[in-house]
Amino acid sequence: MKFFLLAAVALLALAHGSVAQDAADLQKLSQYLDEMKAKVAQDLGQILGNPDLAGQAQTFLEENKKKLEPLAAQVQEQLKSATSNMDETLRPLAEQMQAQVQPMIEDFQKQMEGIFQKLTQQAKAIGQ
Repeated sequence: MKFFLLAAVALLALAHGSVAQDAADLQKLSQYLDEMKAKVAQDLGQILGNPDLAGQAQTFLEENKKKLEPLAAQVQEQLKSATSNMDETLRPLAEQMQAQVQPMIEDFQKQMEGIFQKLTQQAKAIGQ
């Protein structure tokens, strides 16, 4: 029994020492992360606080705007011509489709008028 108690105490002592070492390692890691966070915040502040950065960004945007304006005009012209070509192609097709569908619509309308007249006559006959 004494041997068992002695072994248990030794095991608890080893476990406590291991946990203490893990806590120390965790403390070091936490300190390292805090230092890195502070350094990143400081570096970012220096970069964003640089007044020259805003000027460089503005210059970059202006230069690229000048380069892209002719390209935008080209794209716009190409879109206009593509739209014109599509209109020229689709207009005859739409007119042809309308010419084919119009007689069907007129026939359907006549059938509906006939059905409506029959219903009206039947309703009058029932009402008398």
